[in-house]
Amino acid sequence: MADTDPAELERRIERTRAELAQTVDAIADRVSPKRVAARGVAKARANAEHLVAQVGDLVAGAAGPKPVRVAGEPEDLWADDRPDLAPILIGVGTVLALGAMVVLWRRRRR
Repeated sequence: MADTDPAELERRIERTRAELAQTVDAIADRVSPKRVAARGVAKARANAEHLVAQVGDLVAGAAGPKPVRVAGEPEDLWADDRPDLAPILIGVGTVLALGAMVVLWRRRRR
C-alpha cells in the first residue's frame, strides 16, 4: 500500500526530477561549444608538445656525441663553428604545428 501513498509518490517524483535536472545540466555542460573548444585546444596543445619533444629528441640524436680527435688530424677538421640547428628546427616545427591548428580550426568553424 506504500506505492499508493500520495506523499511518497510526490517525494519520488521530486527526487526523479532533481536527478533528471542534474543529468541534463551535466550533458549540456559537456556538449557546450565552449567546453568542446577547450578540450580541442587542450588536445591540440598536447599533440604539439609531443611533436616538439619528438623533434627535439631527433635533433639531439642527430647531433650525437662529438668525435674523438686522432693524432695527426688537422685541427680544424672537427671545428665547432657550425651553428646549432636544434632551436631553429624546433621553432620551425612549432610554427608549422600552430599553422596547421589554425587552418583546422578555421575549417571547423565553417
